[in-house]
Amino acid sequence: MGNKNSRSRRYSEEFKRDAVALVHSSGRTVTEVARELGVSAEGLRNWVKQDTVDRGQGAPGELTSAEREELRRLRRQNREQAETIEVLRKAAVFFAQESDR
Repeated sequence: MGNKNSRSRRYSEEFKRDAVALVHSSGRTVTEVARELGVSAEGLRNWVKQDTVDRGQGAPGELTSAEREELRRLRRQNREQAETIEVLRKAAVFFAQESDR
């Protein structure tokens, strides 16, 4: 698991939950658990922090995983709608020019 492409590796939500549970239940440090699992300590730290937020124990203003996913979905939807509007705007200009001929 010490491959140089580990930055692009994606872990399942189940793996992340199990890793966070191991940190909480084992009494070992994040660094020790990360080394054992073959993940970066920074990544595991982020998972532990996000778990804290998701359980309602994070700092005010921090987004839960559900809120982050909703924000991603809404941004994607907004981007798609902006593209649709641009296509329709161009089509309207094209058809307006065609009707003038």
